[in-house]
Amino acid sequence: MLRRLLGVLVPLLVVLAAALGIPLAMAFAESETQRMYLDRLADASRFASLADNALSSGRTSGLRDEMVRYDALYNSPAALVAPGGRIILASRENFDLTVPTVHKQLELAFAGYRPDPPQVVWPWREEPLVVVEPVGRDSEVVASVVTLASTESLRAQIVQVWWLLVLVGLVPLLALVAVAWPISRWVLRPIHQLDEATARVASGKLDTRADVDGPPELRRLAVSFNSMVDVVGRALRRQRAFVADASHQLRNPLASLRLAVENLQPHLDSDAARQAHEIAVEEAAEMGRVLDALLAATRLDSAAAAEPVELDTLVATHEPAWAASALRAEMELFVDIPQGLRVLEPPGGLGSVLDELVGNAVRLSGGSEIVVRAERVADMVELHVIDDGTGLPEDERAQALSRFWRSPRHQNIAGTGLGLAICAELVTAAGGELELLSPGPHGLDAVVRLPAD
Repeated sequence: MLRRLLGVLVPLLVVLAAALGIPLAMAFAESETQRMYLDRLADASRFASLADNALSSGRTSGLRDEMVRYDALYNSPAALVAPGGRIILASRENFDLTVPTVHKQLELAFAGYRPDPPQVVWPWREEPLVVVEPVGRDSEVVASVVTLASTESLRAQIVQVWWLLVLVGLVPLLALVAVAWPISRWVLRPIHQLDEATARVASGKLDTRADVDGPPELRRLAVSFNSMVDVVGRALRRQRAFVADASHQLRNPLASLRLAVENLQPHLDSDAARQAHEIAVEEAAEMGRVLDALLAATRLDSAAAAEPVELDTLVATHEPAWAASALRAEMELFVDIPQGLRVLEPPGGLGSVLDELVGNAVRLSGGSEIVVRAERVADMVELHVIDDGTGLPEDERAQALSRFWRSPRHQNIAGTGLGLAICAELVTAAGGELELLSPGPHGLDAVVRLPAD
């Protein structure tokens, strides 16, 4: 936000400096043009008075000598032009009357009018400054004096002053930018404090409170933020209390119910009664598994923040249990975890996620081997749990991460349909992703992507 605020302030300061500097630069160019024009007009008027005497007496050599010295001194050729455009005398032989505006000004001069002042001399205009002064009065104009003043020195002077204005304008502009930087940081400090407090709350530190010193609007926002955190904290405490109470109040009656149902077996004589008894025992066991899964799902919201973990060390502690489960299911287990990989462990533990994925492959895949491997991909680490079993169709893979969803082929296998959903939420809480892919013509590839540490 600091960059955005400065991105608004700095252009405004530049526009303000330009609004003050550009008119000043234009005024300087206009004043210098006017000054040069008046100087050259005075010289042309003097030549006109000399030309009036020279033409009336027929002695033009003195006027020619004056024009030559003037040309040598100011590098400004001068000429005496008769009506019709004939050059009577000039300071140099190749005097050029084809310069733009000369013809128009000569017409005005021969008509008895003094031509208008020239346009402003800008640094990019290389045309000479044309001054035409009539010789005579009103309708008795007998000739006109034409001077072509070079504007090279004037343009250089204008450019020099313009650069000076730019440098002078940069000093206050840089000073304003230097002042705007700390002021902007001071103005935005309360917002940064709120942002940091929000990040701490998002990481699970619900005892965080925002202490903001700033404008009244931000102080009110801080009060609302603290009230919101209090409400969330109370809701989570009530949830944890419910989890603890449910764990205590439901487990024991459910265990007693299952024990009572199992104790009925010796008193059952008919096959139908024994079959009903087996269904009741299985339903009681299924109810226990659903209760455990629901309690695990409820604990997700109160789990700790993600923490870095050595992947090879973590997998090594879980590999013996995986191998035993695979052996009981007559499957082979292959583990390939490079050393040195560190990932952000999901809240609740990456080991529990991998246990669930490997357990699903053992119980549900119907394959002959399981491969657990990991690799670094950019700034993420991908863990693959691959089996060569029956796999899942594409439409079922999209639903498998939903709560309580189970494939129709697995309805007779123990399970709650919550395991993958819980794993997906755990991985997402760590900034990662859980995805089910098809590794080939058959089988399933459960991919866990987590940020590398």
